[in-house]
Amino acid sequence: MPHADGRVDLADVDAVVLVGGQGTRLRPLTLATAKPMLPTAGVPFLAHLLSRIRAAGMRHVVLGTSYRAETFSEYFGDGARFGLDIEYVVETTPLGTGGAIRHVADRLRGSTAMVFNGDIVSGVDLPELLAAHRRAAAEVTLHLVRVADPTRFGSVPTDSQGRVLDFVEKSDDPPTDQINAGCYVFERRTVEAIPPGRVVSVERETFPGLLAGGAAVHGYVDSSYWLDLGTPAAFVRGSADLVQGLAPSDALPGPVGVALTLPGSVVDAEAVLEGGSTVGAGATVAERARVEGSVLFDGATVAAGAEVVRSVIGVGAHVGEGAVVSDAVIGDGARVGARCELVGGIRVWPGVRLPDGAVRFSADI
Repeated sequence: MPHADGRVDLADVDAVVLVGGQGTRLRPLTLATAKPMLPTAGVPFLAHLLSRIRAAGMRHVVLGTSYRAETFSEYFGDGARFGLDIEYVVETTPLGTGGAIRHVADRLRGSTAMVFNGDIVSGVDLPELLAAHRRAAAEVTLHLVRVADPTRFGSVPTDSQGRVLDFVEKSDDPPTDQINAGCYVFERRTVEAIPPGRVVSVERETFPGLLAGGAAVHGYVDSSYWLDLGTPAAFVRGSADLVQGLAPSDALPGPVGVALTLPGSVVDAEAVLEGGSTVGAGATVAERARVEGSVLFDGATVAAGAEVVRSVIGVGAHVGEGAVVSDAVIGDGARVGARCELVGGIRVWPGVRLPDGAVRFSADI
């Protein structure tokens, strides 16, 4: 039913969040932590997504888990403190996106479900997405976004009415700049029609099969904020955008601004924090250090005069005096010696110790 202001009520819509992936592209960050549980702008990323789900009016959430499944229930519990009713379904063997959706079918309570990939930051208007789905009388509606370089994605062309025409694999000459944004509205009967107990790809099997059978598959295209957090560069950008208020969330544990410092962190008055950086609980940033657009996990330390740019510094990791860390990932407990230079996508595994000046990209030391 619509609200008095005409907006659609999502109270009877189930939210399904797929959080089973291992996050291999984000290693070493995901060696010990499931990707949706990585600290992102001060809280596990999933907390931001759940805040969007709750703000839209949904209350019943089913999490489809697999990798480190216990960490989700340990943190979120039954969902009551987040204003939600959360259930968990564990996938013991990988089933693909379609198989994972089918795997939670018996937990659905309503006739419609909104399905989310658990690693996407999005500003899509969820009530309007549901309204478009109902106006089109669709079996499935996909949120689509336009990107500058669609060659890196599969593309989804639609007609003038929004009806999906095809699903095209990555190509050098895509037919459209519209791509699958990882959020779907499914009718429950369509979920139940997916073959159970085996690997199913929605992009390669479910959606093309629906088109071939004449079902109404709709595309909802908008220009809202959208980012896939699958790589370290995207992860730090997404966290920074959340801190600065460029991406929407009701879960930010502090005011929007140039930086977010969590309780127990210590930042010297002569240090510089900018670009949406997060300084985790118990983390330390010393005098003359500069942290820009980066994420410092709990207990991390950045020594005097060091520079950390667009990087992730893991739990308890240390960046030495005068070191430069740019576009890099430093694993939990690792130590970067003084005057080291780590740049250009380098990843340091947990516990590794780099002596002073051991790694450089310039001749001066």
